[in-house]
Amino acid sequence: MDFRKGRESRNVEDRRGQRAGLGGRGKIGIGTIVLALVAMYFGIDPSVVLDNAAVVQSPSGIQPDARRPAAENELASFSAKVLAETEQTWGAIFRASGQHYQEPTLVLFTGATRSACGVGQAQMGPFYCPADGKLYLDLSFFDELSRRFGAPGDFAQAYVIAHEIGHHVQNLLGISGKVQQARQRVSEREANQLSVRLELQADCLAGVWAHHAVREQQIILREGDVEEALRAASAIGDDHIQKQAQGYAVPDSFTHGSAAQRMRWFRTGLERGDLRECDTFSAAAL
Repeated sequence: MDFRKGRESRNVEDRRGQRAGLGGRGKIGIGTIVLALVAMYFGIDPSVVLDNAAVVQSPSGIQPDARRPAAENELASFSAKVLAETEQTWGAIFRASGQHYQEPTLVLFTGATRSACGVGQAQMGPFYCPADGKLYLDLSFFDELSRRFGAPGDFAQAYVIAHEIGHHVQNLLGISGKVQQARQRVSEREANQLSVRLELQADCLAGVWAHHAVREQQIILREGDVEEALRAASAIGDDHIQKQAQGYAVPDSFTHGSAAQRMRWFRTGLERGDLRECDTFSAAAL
């Protein structure tokens, strides 16, 4: 996988190396303190308000540090470049439909960090928080993707980032909020099924990004790149992970979709490049 321009996005918060991921805390003003007191009055834990306010940090791009391994610095730069390409692609797609694409922020962290959705830990893998519009990534996940899941390669890594960007697109379009509301009104099994459809749509949106990025020559795919992404999609399917952990799969507990489903929907987006083709919620079969 080659980048045509290789521009790094500036929408990056580099929290790597900060103690427990909680460094770089912002100043807490009198307004925040008042909100915390109001929260306490209504029986809400005031630390929620204080923690979210304290973690405010302005994106400033990758912070070079010669003490870090060269491979880690390369991954950080690569991630910022993928983010830049998604900004260009989704910005154009939104403009074509008369909408504005609000660019998300990528937070790079080590071990653990705070988000508006709570404390994120490396063991959770990459995640997107709709409450603050940020995606969170501990770069060690890419090593796990290669070593544990058997899905190495730069396009596999790009797929992971593009999937989380897909969740951001869902958030901007109001899809995530509707699904969350619907999940609260149904059984656990039905809620899991809604989660699966949400995740598969994000896979499809990752494919839509790749389709347009290749067509506009923002990225140039090499032989085997598509297979890398499909291998990653398969490796993190619920059935594959459950079988690896416990020797068998429980479909009713799936929240992300099977390996076959994840590959299918990523390929759908990649081949068709049309957001409308990613309507997993109307699909009779996944």
